[in-house]
Amino acid sequence: MLQCLRSPMSARFRRSLLLSFFVLPGGLPAALAQVTLPEVVVSAPSPIQRGTAPATTGDGAFLQGTLPIVTGQFATVTVVPNEEIRRSGAATLGDLLFGKPGITGSSFAPGAASRPIIRGLDVNRVRIQENGIGANGASDLGEDHFVPVDPLTTDRVEVIRGPATLRFGSLAIGGVVEASNNRIPTALPPRGAGAEWRGAFNSADNGLDSAVLLDAGAGNFALHADAFGRSTRDYRVPHYPYLTAPDPADLVNATQPGTFNGRQPNSRTRSDGQSAGGSYIFNDGFAGFSITQHNALYSIPGAEGENENARIDAKQTKLNAKGEWRAPNAVIDAIRYWGGLTDYKHNELGLEDPADPASDTVHQTFTNKEQEGRIEAQLTPFDLRFAALTTAVGVQGGHQKLTAGSPDGIGLWDPNTNRRIAGYIFNEFKFSDTTKAQLAGRIEHVSLSGTGREFDAVGTLTSTPATLGFTPKSASLGLIQNLPMDLVASITAQYVERAPKPAELFSGGAHHASETFDKGNTGLGIETAQSLELGLRRAQGPFRFEATVYYTKFKGFIYRRLTGNTCNGDGDCSVPGEELNEAIYSQADATFRGGEFQSQWDIAPLGSGMFGIESQVDVVRATFSDGSNVPRIPPVRLGGGAYWRDANWLARVRLIHAFAQNDIATAGETTTPGYDDLRAELSYSWKAVKPRVDQLSEVTVGISGSNLLNRDIRSSVSYSKDQVSMPGASVRVFASVRY
Repeated sequence: MLQCLRSPMSARFRRSLLLSFFVLPGGLPAALAQVTLPEVVVSAPSPIQRGTAPATTGDGAFLQGTLPIVTGQFATVTVVPNEEIRRSGAATLGDLLFGKPGITGSSFAPGAASRPIIRGLDVNRVRIQENGIGANGASDLGEDHFVPVDPLTTDRVEVIRGPATLRFGSLAIGGVVEASNNRIPTALPPRGAGAEWRGAFNSADNGLDSAVLLDAGAGNFALHADAFGRSTRDYRVPHYPYLTAPDPADLVNATQPGTFNGRQPNSRTRSDGQSAGGSYIFNDGFAGFSITQHNALYSIPGAEGENENARIDAKQTKLNAKGEWRAPNAVIDAIRYWGGLTDYKHNELGLEDPADPASDTVHQTFTNKEQEGRIEAQLTPFDLRFAALTTAVGVQGGHQKLTAGSPDGIGLWDPNTNRRIAGYIFNEFKFSDTTKAQLAGRIEHVSLSGTGREFDAVGTLTSTPATLGFTPKSASLGLIQNLPMDLVASITAQYVERAPKPAELFSGGAHHASETFDKGNTGLGIETAQSLELGLRRAQGPFRFEATVYYTKFKGFIYRRLTGNTCNGDGDCSVPGEELNEAIYSQADATFRGGEFQSQWDIAPLGSGMFGIESQVDVVRATFSDGSNVPRIPPVRLGGGAYWRDANWLARVRLIHAFAQNDIATAGETTTPGYDDLRAELSYSWKAVKPRVDQLSEVTVGISGSNLLNRDIRSSVSYSKDQVSMPGASVRVFASVRY
């Protein structure tokens, strides 16, 4: 870490960051020490829930740009509120969370396919869900696949790590990303009806996005409808994106340095969606459902993708249900349920013959038909004399059928199914107003049925039907202790088991969009993780911060290992120079350790508002038991900036420096240089405290800039980083109007 700080950055910048890291609240002016902020209330981390509070200050003033620090949960929670999502303008959840401490994005196709990565863990260990139900697309089956949750219609995002992941299953061993919106209304709109328009333009890709959201309610019924769309051209990049220029004899359509036009080839996108939902609202709860259609057509950047005009055409139809019944009797405080049905399909398109534009065809088709349900009961608190005990129990189940057929050959895997059933319990002990503990456990059974594939040295395929069963068990223990000076300390310990997923077991074929020949292994066993996390947080006063350190030891860590060999489409990996990289799902013991810090300091009043500085740092180191490096791990990042805000205006500038990532796998991975990402924003928001029937309730307009130094930014976690650069300098103008 100290070596990182010696990297060539401005010494003044480093001193400012370190000052903001270690400044003591006791040295702050007395007037500022009286600042009181509302508790940040989150819903996803725990089945044990309490009353909620509005996101305002004690006097009702709205604080835009405030760093949300969650102190009341045993898990580490990152919150992205609505107003920050609107200012960000990110097209994917991976892009939205890219700069958050401990989180980055897979960035395979920026703006189209970027999935959140938490503390170096991705796909099979990070669950993405919307309104409590899994996104259930195919993003965990390939880095080139999009996440069918669009931030344009999302009102809030919560990222959960720690014991709360037991609520959602062992596949959330790395964390949970929860996107919430009003597609299933939980209350009647305040004025009987509401409408909102959101829109923006981005200069990097000439991108346009727009969304309309409608709400109405009367009597006991509330309705919601929304529609959105976005479209971009190839985005601008600072330099020629291919680190090695492709051979024009092999890739006839790939851009050569002399014909580079300043844009990332084959990076255009288009997506749209619609949703409608309704709820029955009663005094003690609600019951509702929604139906959502999400469509996306986007290009796959990279030399091979450009040569073949590779695209993914995806469609998802999803039916969700959710409800709550509060205080049904003297023993049960509340009963809550969630359910979802998903029908997902995407075609991977491209030229059969790159020299023939008329040879466009479907190379592969992925489908996912999935059903999921969960029901929880929160019991009334029970006096144990030494503590007040609140218990919540839940049951979760699901079924999934996957296919990945290909007209070119055998496809990525044969049709396979998996079934899951689980039970879990959360116990929260309140010893006093300052001390709480949580004990949680989960047991589940996973049954998988498919076909295992094995290849010999020259690609001869042997297929064997396989039926497998696993019973993962998990437990966690957490403690929260309030300390003087509004500090809150926490410690959590976890033991989590994870069953292998279908792709890890049954893969055996070419995946053209990611340019790999994937090989699964039906001999994989349960993966276990033992984790310890320490946290210290302060959510009140002018100086707010969150610091976390963690240590996780995996036994039988399952990962996708690039061997350095290349294969043809039939699985023959004995000849060098073929177009597909051999990727084998393997298992080894591994250790992850790291830490995260972020802070915000309101230094002094300035004019009608407040001037302050903020900072962040995160680091993760991951190695196998033999001392070699786990592949595709995020770099050390250090950042900071300054802001000014009042009740209406927010102005902010910040710089994130990512250090070079030289800790790479022994094969199939290259080093990644560091970068500086300078961002700035200016926005104006007006809110009516009690709007009349004929009056708008909120208006926001703003302008923001990203990568303003126009640096060549490449993500060390991306399979495509040597051919895909992140967008260059861009300016975005945005607006939203709400009635």
